[in-house]
Amino acid sequence: MSNGNGVSTDKSSLLDDVRTVASKIGLEENDLVLYGKYKAKINLETLKNKKQQKPGKLILVTATTPTPFGEGKTTISIGLSMALWQEAKKSIVVLREPSLGPVFGIKGGATGGGKTMVQPMDEINLHFTGDFHAVTSSHNLLSAMTDASIFHGNPLGIDQPRLLWPRTIDMNDRTLRRIIIGLEAFKSGPMREESFVITPASEIMAILGLARSYDDLKKKLGNILVGLTKDKRGVFARDLRAEGAMAALLKDATIPNLVQTSDRTPAIVHTGPFGNIAHGTCSLSAIETALSLSEYAVVEAGFGSDLGAEKFLNIVSQELQRGPDAAVIVTTIRSLKFHGGVGKTDLQKENVEAIKKGFDNVRAHIHLMRDVFGLPIVIAINRFTYDTDREVEILSALLEKEGVRFAVADGFTKGAEGLAEVARTVIDSTENAENNYAPVYSIGAPILEKIDLVAKKVYGASEIEYSRKAIRSIDLFEKLGLGKLYICMAKTQYSISDQASLKGWPRNFKLRIDDVRVKSGAGFIVPLCGDIMEMPGLPKEPAAWNVNIDENGEIIGLF
Repeated sequence: MSNGNGVSTDKSSLLDDVRTVASKIGLEENDLVLYGKYKAKINLETLKNKKQQKPGKLILVTATTPTPFGEGKTTISIGLSMALWQEAKKSIVVLREPSLGPVFGIKGGATGGGKTMVQPMDEINLHFTGDFHAVTSSHNLLSAMTDASIFHGNPLGIDQPRLLWPRTIDMNDRTLRRIIIGLEAFKSGPMREESFVITPASEIMAILGLARSYDDLKKKLGNILVGLTKDKRGVFARDLRAEGAMAALLKDATIPNLVQTSDRTPAIVHTGPFGNIAHGTCSLSAIETALSLSEYAVVEAGFGSDLGAEKFLNIVSQELQRGPDAAVIVTTIRSLKFHGGVGKTDLQKENVEAIKKGFDNVRAHIHLMRDVFGLPIVIAINRFTYDTDREVEILSALLEKEGVRFAVADGFTKGAEGLAEVARTVIDSTENAENNYAPVYSIGAPILEKIDLVAKKVYGASEIEYSRKAIRSIDLFEKLGLGKLYICMAKTQYSISDQASLKGWPRNFKLRIDDVRVKSGAGFIVPLCGDIMEMPGLPKEPAAWNVNIDENGEIIGLF
């Protein structure tokens, strides 16, 4: 049976029982919470006695600046882990959970493709083990409790114009960006403006990804800044006595999910923050689990190295107290042509001159990962079927001149075999290349200094333009004692700058910060750069058009 894309959906012929997958990394049935035959959660308590004396090596997979269609970073991550097994290296790929927004939007699912996938792809792309629903419910519980407190006499003195906590839903729905609620004030509470963010942008998702225990989870939830009083005192979730019930909703969602790759090797998929509006990496518990059970943990970060990788190296690595052993930068012929000035409809046509022009974008990401963060790097050229030999040769020659390790990858059509050269190059880099990883800033530095370091050292901005609103917010957060937090920049994924139209390697540009928000539970200061939104919208021709269910109950059209 096929899913409509030529891929069999007969899971019994494709997949191992998840207990068999678990046994490959030393886990037994008692270590699992089973969700049917092919999915399980890993009981973290059982891992305390199973950790290796020497943790595995950490491989960060990032990318050059993508086109709107994505460049196959997830496919490369999965295929690299599969290929490491064929090199006799026990490996676990660690990914984020897909959001229904992109699944039904423009990019489609986030489980890889062709012969390089995590399975069961239909279940992972849709409801999976319910983690996203738990985040959505926990987030909206706090919204409801906040409004209830205001309705019942407002004992905390929340100033409604200074209410900071939105609502959330895991769907691209532009109409929910700004709405009016409370139309029947006597029954429903005061009428006011409200907003929604997509679930991956929820602070709860970030907290879930960074919490290390139930006590830590409750502490972080309690530290969420809900709003301000008229005299600008902070009102937190703990003041509403909300953190306990919120944590209860997240009880099972805190535990990483175990599934498998196309080669029936282990994969952990957990939490799903976006890389452009959140920190863009799977959970700390998922990463630490993979490191404790394997020789190589392959971790994907969202979008380009200026977004997910920057946040991984400045936030996640500081929380892990270690940096990656190597970084893989995924690039495509398509993305180079895009940055060389080719329009979306012509990206499949050969264009050597556009590749040469667009290569400046690759240089920018090499500089960022190698020179700014000090990591050993490997460039993975993700080859598509329409890429010509001449185009691949031109890109290879350009990379040779840069003096970087690189390999051509074709996991989509060849599976692990198509990533063999990348895997061998990664192994060599972790064993022989110099590693001088260091974060760009210290978390204890003032907010303005941290923003300045990210804007200038990472993005290459020459100056920063703050709105009055942004400066007032920064001053307020410092006065509230919230200055010593990480910086989690929110900006476009289509340029290293804050302007999607600036392709390649932008230089000497002015970074505009329109607003600065705080996610005090997660530990983030969030500058909003340029025209960035926390609630996407569906395209004119959404991927949802292709999704259906047949008379046998098989879901078709996911990709």
